[in-house]
Amino acid sequence: MTTGKKAENAAQTAKGKAKEAAGRAVGNERLEAEGRAEQVKGDAKQTGEKLKDTFKH
Repeated sequence: MTTGKKAENAAQTAKGKAKEAAGRAVGNERLEAEGRAEQVKGDAKQTGEKLKDTFKH
């Protein structure tokens, strides 16, 4: 996995966590749900990159 992709995926997951926390803090369920969705998307991308690496070696 390239370092750039790894950083992007980690950033997306972190952004999702921040969004979820902000949504929870202000009582905005939609923002909270968007944050959870971003976390899942970042984690899924990370898993995909790891699978690619596994098959390259």
